[in-house]
Amino acid sequence: MIAGWPGMGNVALGVTDYLRRKLNATKFAQISLDPSVTVDSVVVEDGLAKLPPAPKNIFYYVKKPELVICEGEAQLPGPGGISLLNKVLDLATEIKAKSIYTGAAFPMPVSYKERPEVYGAANKEHIVLGFPGLGIRPMEEGHISGLNGLVLGLAAGRGIDAACLLATMPQYAVSLPNPKASRAIIEVMQKILGFNVDLGEMEGYIKDMDEKMSLIEEKVKDVFSMEREEPKQPPQSGVRKVPGYVMERIEKLFLEARLDRSKAIVLKNELDRWDLYKNYEDRFLDLFKGGQ
Repeated sequence: MIAGWPGMGNVALGVTDYLRRKLNATKFAQISLDPSVTVDSVVVEDGLAKLPPAPKNIFYYVKKPELVICEGEAQLPGPGGISLLNKVLDLATEIKAKSIYTGAAFPMPVSYKERPEVYGAANKEHIVLGFPGLGIRPMEEGHISGLNGLVLGLAAGRGIDAACLLATMPQYAVSLPNPKASRAIIEVMQKILGFNVDLGEMEGYIKDMDEKMSLIEEKVKDVFSMEREEPKQPPQSGVRKVPGYVMERIEKLFLEARLDRSKAIVLKNELDRWDLYKNYEDRFLDLFKGGQ
């Protein structure tokens, strides 16, 4: 089984959507959850508020290779997410799935021009030992938040092998789709599962996104050029690279702080801890503009 839910760079869904279409997968099952359990907001149209439709999780079957693809429409926190994953694992058990693979983004301080590296985490040691031979770098430490990571832990309790493949991408672009990272994961999955798909269609998506990221990086260079004109302290040696899981936590804290202003102090402490406040100062102050 290959599963994917929304996340940074839309990497996991980029994998499942492309494989579903290119392998001519057929829908055969669906999980719909109670919207009152899975959402934290209402939809308003012309002043009328109502609950949105329950997010769907659809299963598709591929005959060759023998494969099931699970595609989810939303990330579900807390009990709702656990309930959903248990239903996914019930189906995986019923069809006797030998393993489950998910995808995710690994934000890094890199340029869009660099080829993504693929890291991996798994719930069984024998899977991790096989990573290097597949061109996968074992993830040394950190967290994989959301359903794409949590399923590994729950699958272990069912005796099902599970792994998450994480492709590096620029940390400044976590809110933009990253088809280049999705392609890197598909290339590795082809080696693991023994299938081939035409990746030509992805080239157009990658070209379009590279053009957008090129503009972003040019603007970033302009900002640094302006800063270089100002007097600065001597550069410090040994600058730390910020781990991907830290960037993920910071993004999550920004979301929480928008809803609960008291979370801002936790966010500020995290930014200070990693010497990132200057990078996020304008965005941090924007949290308070609505209350002035």
